[in-house]
Amino acid sequence: MDTQELQRLKNKYDIIGNNPALNRALETAVKFAPTDLTVLITGESGVGKENISRIIHQYGIRRGGKFFAVNYGAIPEGTIDSELFGHVRGAYTGAIETRAGYFEEADGGTLFLDEIAELPLASQAKLLRVLQSGEYIKVGSAKVEHTDVRVIAATNIDLAYAVSRGKFREDLYYRLCAAQIRVPSLRDRKDDIYLLFRKFTSDFSEKYGMCKISLTHDAIELIRSYRWPGNIRQLMNFTQTVTALESVKVTPVSGRIELDAAAIAPYMPKEELNLPAKFTGEGAGEGISPNEKQAIYKALIDLKREIDDLRREVERGGAPAPQLPVREEAEWQDHDEPEEQIPSEPEDLSWKKNEDDLIRKALDKWGGNRKMAAQELGMSERTLYRKLPPEYKTKKQ
Repeated sequence: MDTQELQRLKNKYDIIGNNPALNRALETAVKFAPTDLTVLITGESGVGKENISRIIHQYGIRRGGKFFAVNYGAIPEGTIDSELFGHVRGAYTGAIETRAGYFEEADGGTLFLDEIAELPLASQAKLLRVLQSGEYIKVGSAKVEHTDVRVIAATNIDLAYAVSRGKFREDLYYRLCAAQIRVPSLRDRKDDIYLLFRKFTSDFSEKYGMCKISLTHDAIELIRSYRWPGNIRQLMNFTQTVTALESVKVTPVSGRIELDAAAIAPYMPKEELNLPAKFTGEGAGEGISPNEKQAIYKALIDLKREIDDLRREVERGGAPAPQLPVREEAEWQDHDEPEEQIPSEPEDLSWKKNEDDLIRKALDKWGGNRKMAAQELGMSERTLYRKLPPEYKTKKQ
């Protein structure tokens, strides 16, 4: 695709920017379009994946058919199969009539399945069957239906990781990933950020009869330096807010307002912690399931309890380690006096003797009741039994 063709494509679909990765995504979409390949579009939320799907449809052999965009994230899990494949009357409470699903409605056209990682595993198996044979069954029916639909899927989740976590079917993943298009994030398109800002402020100001906003060099650098986690959608909302609050109605003497960094700084989004992306599919997207979280919490609680027990044993059950005398001179300094020899303690003055004495005192205090003595000493009854002085191990509680 030459430069003029690429620019005409951008103009037709209102795409702004000259980033090489963006151009490559557009060119790849046009190349995939004449085929019936199932295409997977990847990229962060807000980068414009649906635009790519529409280009594939319009440049393909199904341009005369219908195009439906389905966002799995917006469909309640219990109704996904009904939305995709339809249902028959009486299939479930509230199914008062037979209804066609998207695969029936889009027959001969294109179905764009956004946020495909949100699809439950059971529905993934049904989707795989449609992709392989064009067959599906409506909810509540036993009749096999047929459809001829091209599927374009999109996700902002690493599907390979989802497969490794058991959240996405491996066979469906390989079916989808054969033809991929990666749409770059806005932070990877820094040179396009101000171009997009100008486009959004121009559209907004023309719609409401306001002056367009332009930025000084320091203001441009300010918006270029932000990471824009919400990508194009976030930048558009930001631009519209700035235009609405800083611009004025167009007059014969005013057509544009220039803002510096100090003027737009109050509108800049607050920097957020760069946390890992949350996987939000069927028990998914969080990286770990609720059961796995519970196991981790339990392990942490158990670890804390053991540490607390150990600390109490040290504080209550043992004498502090003997302190060596502090020498006034550093070790590397020369001195003539011989080193002071620290006499070693005899065995009966050892840490073990001190511990035994504490145990004896606790047992005597509680009349030999091991349970109460253990509580007094801050240790478990089992630990106390293991540490009992020899004369107490033959005594009954």
